[in-house]
Amino acid sequence: MENNNNVFIGNKTPMAILMIMSIILAANIFHGDCYTLCNMTDDGLQACKPSVTLPDPVDPPSAACCTALSTADLPCLCSQKGSPMLSFLGIDPDLAMALPKKCNLTPPANC
Repeated sequence: MENNNNVFIGNKTPMAILMIMSIILAANIFHGDCYTLCNMTDDGLQACKPSVTLPDPVDPPSAACCTALSTADLPCLCSQKGSPMLSFLGIDPDLAMALPKKCNLTPPANC
């Protein structure tokens, strides 16, 4: 007799892994001073969050945000635009992708 539970569990495994990784990442963002994302520290991410959060984003971004963004790995940040973590954090991907230009930085090609 074949065990169908393996098929059921196997289909949910990628989603479970994604959820666990999201929880770990969120815990690091909200509790860790040592957290970085693409060379941006938690302080840098927090400085930029008002400019990438709907419904009333701050425009132009703060000097602290632009300073943090100037040391960030912009191609790495660009690769995050489809990440479900952005939605989880309340970050609008379109606003986030517009930040480099607003900070007078050259955005990565094809971003």
